[in-house]
Amino acid sequence: AMIILAWPWALAALPLPLLARFLPAVGPGSGAALRLPSLQAEGALDLAGAPRHRRLGLILAWIAWVLLVLATARPEWLGDPVILPLAGRDLMLAVDVSGSMENEDYLLGGRPANRLDVVKSVAGPFIERRQGDRLGLILFGSRAYLQTPLTHDRATVQAMLTESVIGLAGRETAIGDAIGLAVKRLRDREDDNRVLILLTDGTQTAGALAPLEAAKLAAEAGVRVYTIGIGGGALGVPSPFGMLRRQASDLDPATLEAIAKATGGRYFQATDTAQLEAIYDELDRLEPSERDARTYRPLRSLYFWPAGAALLLAFLIALLGVGRGQGSSRDAL
Repeated sequence: AMIILAWPWALAALPLPLLARFLPAVGPGSGAALRLPSLQAEGALDLAGAPRHRRLGLILAWIAWVLLVLATARPEWLGDPVILPLAGRDLMLAVDVSGSMENEDYLLGGRPANRLDVVKSVAGPFIERRQGDRLGLILFGSRAYLQTPLTHDRATVQAMLTESVIGLAGRETAIGDAIGLAVKRLRDREDDNRVLILLTDGTQTAGALAPLEAAKLAAEAGVRVYTIGIGGGALGVPSPFGMLRRQASDLDPATLEAIAKATGGRYFQATDTAQLEAIYDELDRLEPSERDARTYRPLRSLYFWPAGAALLLAFLIALLGVGRGQGSSRDAL
């Protein structure tokens, strides 16, 4: 951080009062239009020969003049460089919260966990790494809802995902509607880097828009769709009799793969937690955040400090003049 002058050439005005030494003195009967109040006659510019009270007033006047010239030069405080939150990609997450996401066919921390909890735990670090991107969140079940519009506030997106619950948007699955809502939110953006990450564990069972029709709309809008199939693995949950029971899966990998292919994206299937983490790492590689080195230095004007100080000195000089005037009147009486 440093202090700079926006108009340093204004400092050339500092010696202007000295020109008064070379102006001719004006007498009472000269008839001149401009009168300088006895500058030469009373030695107003001569500190050595001036009386004490006039010497103090002259010193204060010089300080006030310097402060006024300094204010005219516009001093500014230039702060430390700050990295701008540059717009990278517009990335929308569409997460399935239908009833089937409560199936506990994953392990999280060595214990059985439902599909949505695993998605939350893995998606959190992925969201945190998306510095520079605008993120949005769609939750869908029987219907699709925009939970968070596109924003740089990654903490809010992560919090809204963490607070989501199964069945919030209905128990069925409307994949096409989720894609359609994401396209609606992404297509009006000026940036060409529009990405949708769709996570679902089922097939289309609700909604007005077919998944492949929605994929066609996404392709026309320039939205790449990466689809992630959740579930379908070999891990089950403990049964009441102590046996492992494999969870059924309604996953439709053919449709999810067709959606990704039609939009220039890719299809992934996560049958366990480690594989889901690897998928997010792969998405980081395929869609890296843009982190340009552009910086911004905050600038704050400081001219009002010297200008205010000069004004206070002017008041002080005026008070000194009034005091001298009153003293002269008392002496005369």
